[in-house]
Amino acid sequence: MYDELGFYLLAGAGGEGPAALVEEARRGEALGLGTAFISERWNVKEASSLVGAACAATTRLNVATAATNCNTRHPLVTASWATTMHRLSGGRFTLGIGRGVAALYSAFNIPEVTTAHMEDWAQVTRRLWRGETIVDHDGPMGRYPVLFLDSDFNEDIRLALVAFGPKTLALGGRVFDDVILHTYFPPETLRRCVTTVKRAAEQAGRDPATVRVWSCLATVGDHIPEAARLRKTVGRLATYLQGYGELLIRTNDWDPAVLQHFRSDPVVLSVPGAIDAKATTEQLEHIATLLPAEWTAVAASGSAARAVERVREEFAHGADRVILHGATPDELEPIVAEYGSALIRQHHRNASAQHRTYS
Repeated sequence: MYDELGFYLLAGAGGEGPAALVEEARRGEALGLGTAFISERWNVKEASSLVGAACAATTRLNVATAATNCNTRHPLVTASWATTMHRLSGGRFTLGIGRGVAALYSAFNIPEVTTAHMEDWAQVTRRLWRGETIVDHDGPMGRYPVLFLDSDFNEDIRLALVAFGPKTLALGGRVFDDVILHTYFPPETLRRCVTTVKRAAEQAGRDPATVRVWSCLATVGDHIPEAARLRKTVGRLATYLQGYGELLIRTNDWDPAVLQHFRSDPVVLSVPGAIDAKATTEQLEHIATLLPAEWTAVAASGSAARAVERVREEFAHGADRVILHGATPDELEPIVAEYGSALIRQHHRNASAQHRTYS
């Protein structure tokens, strides 16, 4: 298996619906992909249900949430769910959380998550997995008279964090096992994020190599129909700009005037919801004219060989792992095949070079 590669199940808005997840998980495992990620949406993408299905449908594939939230379930519910999945899967589960969208929390009357909240939650969760009883906890995650699962627990479950800004990235380096970056990060952003995570890990007395940084690389080969490519590139990026455009613009040092023009455009305003889920092809074609070409050029696109080059570039920029984002296993098949062939060719070149050296 290519442990260094991951993919998302039910990429984007969910495609054909949750029932498609089982076959996607099996196909991803058959291709040799190492980790399947599951993102949560409050419709038919409830994370705990999908994780159970993915773990039960596979035998080798790692399964991770990227992400669920630590403030939408009681901490005992989340910790118990993770332990259940850990044992059900034979240790293949990673519990990944993210900060979430503040505007949604406000609208739904859910307390906003802070960096301190996530750090406190991660530390408490790990204590519960060690079988501890926590009495009179009063911290950023809230006040709890008693938190307890099972005194026999001694679970080693990976924790992952989806991170954007420098404070969250540093938290990932200090406390979490995996840090998952966002899609559409240009090389300079990726390098900066990796440096922030690894430096924070070292400052916390951890081995930086044990904290894995995942690049999330939009992977949309030209073998995919043009309308679908448009939705997976322009549509996906436009949806991010709808929800948290300021953060993405600031992180990538992009021009904020472009975001302002995008958000005030009548076509953008006419889309009744997430652009990647609701916009028509004609609307997407118009929205494409609003986004600079270099913004979408970050994706792994073109031929399978070119897509593989982009994957290898992400490793060169410091990523430990790469998620082939936004495509189903069937859509990824030619790219994964080319990736395997490229590894074989590199192995042969290395062997030939070694032979010449010893000769």
